[in-house]
Amino acid sequence: MQTTVTLPNIPEPEPKAKPASPSSPDCATALERHLRADLGDAVRFDAGHLAAYAADASNYRQVPIGVVVPKSLDAFALALRICAEHDAPVLPRGGGTSQCGQTVNHAVVLDVSKHCNRILEIEPQQRTAVVEPGVVCDALRDAAQVHGLTFGPDPATHSRCTLGGMIGNNSCGAHSVMSGKTVENVEALEVLTYDGAQFWTGPTSDAQYESIVAAGGRQAKIYRALRALRDEYADLIRSRFPTIKRRVSGYNLDQLLPENGFNVARALVGTEGTCALTLRAKVRLVHSPAVRVLLLLGFPDIYSAADASPEIMTSGPIALEGLDHVMIHGLQARGLRAQEISLLPAGRAWVVAEFGGVDLADATTQASAAGAKLALRTIGPVPSHRLVTAPAERTRIWSIRETGASATALSIDPTHPDPQIGWEDAAVDPARLGDYLRDFQAVVDRHGYTTCLYGHFGDGCVHARITFNLRSAAGVAQWRAFLQESAKLVVAYGGSLSGEHGDGQARAEFLPLMYGPELMQAMETFKRIWDPRGRLNPGKVVNAFKVDENLRMGPTYKTVNWQTRLDFRSPEGHGFQRAVERCIGMGKCRSAQGSTMCPSYRATGEETQSTRGRSRLLWEMLQGDVITDGWRSEAVKTALDTCLACKGCRSDCPTHTDMASYKAEFMSHYYQSKSDGGSGKRRPRQAWVMGRIGDWAPLGMLAPRLLNFLNRAPLIGTLGKRLAGIATTRALPAFAAKSFRASHRGLTASAQPPKLGRPQVLLWVDTFSDNFDPDIAQAAVEVLALAGFDAVLPDKRLCCGRPLYDFGLLDVARDRLAAVLAELVGKLDVGGKGPIALVGLEPGCMSIFKDELIRQFPDDPRATQLRNAVLLLDEFLVAKNYTPPPFPVNVVVHTHCHQRSLFDHQAQAKLLTKMQASYTLLDSGCCGMAGSFGFHPDHAKVSNDIGELVLFPALRKMPAGSVVLTNGFSCREQIHQALGIKSQHLAQLLRDAHHAHPSVQLPQ
Repeated sequence: MQTTVTLPNIPEPEPKAKPASPSSPDCATALERHLRADLGDAVRFDAGHLAAYAADASNYRQVPIGVVVPKSLDAFALALRICAEHDAPVLPRGGGTSQCGQTVNHAVVLDVSKHCNRILEIEPQQRTAVVEPGVVCDALRDAAQVHGLTFGPDPATHSRCTLGGMIGNNSCGAHSVMSGKTVENVEALEVLTYDGAQFWTGPTSDAQYESIVAAGGRQAKIYRALRALRDEYADLIRSRFPTIKRRVSGYNLDQLLPENGFNVARALVGTEGTCALTLRAKVRLVHSPAVRVLLLLGFPDIYSAADASPEIMTSGPIALEGLDHVMIHGLQARGLRAQEISLLPAGRAWVVAEFGGVDLADATTQASAAGAKLALRTIGPVPSHRLVTAPAERTRIWSIRETGASATALSIDPTHPDPQIGWEDAAVDPARLGDYLRDFQAVVDRHGYTTCLYGHFGDGCVHARITFNLRSAAGVAQWRAFLQESAKLVVAYGGSLSGEHGDGQARAEFLPLMYGPELMQAMETFKRIWDPRGRLNPGKVVNAFKVDENLRMGPTYKTVNWQTRLDFRSPEGHGFQRAVERCIGMGKCRSAQGSTMCPSYRATGEETQSTRGRSRLLWEMLQGDVITDGWRSEAVKTALDTCLACKGCRSDCPTHTDMASYKAEFMSHYYQSKSDGGSGKRRPRQAWVMGRIGDWAPLGMLAPRLLNFLNRAPLIGTLGKRLAGIATTRALPAFAAKSFRASHRGLTASAQPPKLGRPQVLLWVDTFSDNFDPDIAQAAVEVLALAGFDAVLPDKRLCCGRPLYDFGLLDVARDRLAAVLAELVGKLDVGGKGPIALVGLEPGCMSIFKDELIRQFPDDPRATQLRNAVLLLDEFLVAKNYTPPPFPVNVVVHTHCHQRSLFDHQAQAKLLTKMQASYTLLDSGCCGMAGSFGFHPDHAKVSNDIGELVLFPALRKMPAGSVVLTNGFSCREQIHQALGIKSQHLAQLLRDAHHAHPSVQLPQ
């Protein structure tokens, strides 16, 4: 059905006495009590939530009064009413990815992203949708794509930014050349004012205006005031507002003009939550080309690339993006995105032009014609070019543009400050972009900064990451001078201080340079019309904080050097604090789908259980302001308890934030004595049962049948689980009748000379393959033999200590690795007589040698040698050009998180291809078990919820007779316990392939 936008008759609210401001602790406590009485556990005034919401993706930090996560739009409105009764400032917040400080404030934060996120309606014929403010951009785009439509604006954060936030900021994105800014894509808004009025807004004809005014009430008062404001300033608005496509700075007073239909909804777009709150939005959908291709163009410099952009636009691309060599060189210096960069044609600056068509031939024809046209240029350089049609390659190219700046956000040169935001997205007429960039670079050079330049060249909007020094008073003063000079330059070009990210605190101080005092007065009046008490997101856009107030890492930022057990060194600098600084707040960990990060957030929707949220808590812990109790902080521990240590953030996060290591380090200190700075608390029982499974599992093999019986006995088993800190709903893994090592006592390097001259490899048989699933190790031995290698075991039973890290038992874990180094390194000497590779079966265990080993022994060359020798079975077989026999089965593959993060997780796909198997690689993220995580009573539900996100539904739908392939022991347990499906390890599947061909004999 078609959505009907009604404008209800809202009575004038009764005036109320103005209570005291909640700035005092007593008033804040009364506010919290009132909110909690009516909204329950949606109210969070604890230190953990204050810390998590104190910053966004900007340079700014303001500790909120409290946080409310309303469970419905009614609760959203109720929270606002209660705050108004207490005269508390309010900040609406979506994904928290703003880069100008819009989503931090000393206010009550209303986070709509968790619950107020329904797509209420899509009308394909009218090409509209009605959504709640917490709907993520990609969720709407995916829903619209079913009808061949899309929501046009798509910022780089499209996988996690919300429609409410996009409306607040007037967001744009790469495809704005096709569809415009958010403001052009809003049809109507249902809004809620601070004083309780609720009504729909949109374009308003004279008749509709008269009807609204005649009805009386708060809406009528607002509309009368808006009409008077428009009439007073109409000529000035027409003459002073830049006419460029990317004018985002300031309020959209131009939308009140008669020629724009007195569009009150669009006038509210870009007000950054300072005027009214969005309850529902009716938005425009546009045609989504069925097929897209990229034309990559290489130029000698970014200026000539900008000069050519208007010419390229005449060919009709649906996106036109530019980026310079600084970003590319930054990625190369860090060893990142090598495959993606290899796709770029020759040059030192690039333009990415996307063309859309009804089919591949149509899109390719358009792109080829554009390339041919540019090849005939007589003015300006002829660019190199490359046409990209494969969807996977297109995704790789876009990943450079969307994550490259974040990936290079920390400087690898200790003499240079970090490249950062602070002058982020100015926009000018695209026809003048090249000249503007030349003049802007001169300003950068005069101030002694360096920068990388990239952005939406089709619309003349440029992003810049610049080496501002904000950590000293002198550096901040220089930054302020730079901002003033840069703002004047943009104004001289007829541009906008912001072309995408809005004003917030980062631009607002300089808006008078762009608009002049009269229009700034008009904008201040516009806010007063909507928010007379000035309580909605105060200090942003108008009546704003100074640009150098509330800096998160300004001159008062404390540098701490806490001693750690793990070594946190990287190309960008050393130490735990530097590691925590990796998170810059862009929030990719809040993405709802794709890759692994962050499973706990995906299951709970809680900011404190995202990688970003945990990073914010650790940051505050180091500063000691909101989190005041250091390593003994309960708030930090609570947030880290739900981290699955999946290592997804280590690879998926553009800045490679490594929360698994941070968690292990924190837990190691938290459980110290109080005299050593810890909490003095004992580790949970599970730490000794699951954390030290490598110690007691071999002892369990002395009586495996008895232990299996006791574990499954109804009363004894339940009691035993409770005593061990194991969820009673979980089944403990069953011991094998005999361990692998016991069955193959002679299979050691010292006892087994090479057979038939075949080379040897050391096979790492982990605790799980040894004691619980020895058939996997047996299968690996057989497959390695068929591949031409003798598998031998270390002479001693060794343990990597993987589960110890979950409980912060780092000293014990270090001892385990010291024993491994002492035993194995001599046997891994490439020039010696021993094996040259350590081949493993369990990704979680082998990840220790790729990751934690170097953190435990950073200066030990043996650690580097061992790390370089480690391969998973599939990697080793692919490296040795092994080809399995044909085995055309249907395989559904779930990849272990650590395998995805640290190893070549495509290796098994290469083997399946050689096997002629039909296979599906699930993009299923984490299974949810994550070692001991899913066995904990407090985590069992979250563990199951994570599995239900993608993995479980996919396995329920797989064709009958399919083989489920996963190399992780915990993954296999999760699948079996949740679905009753027995999955296989790759070694077992490869052995089955050989057994299916009786002519293939096991070498003797």
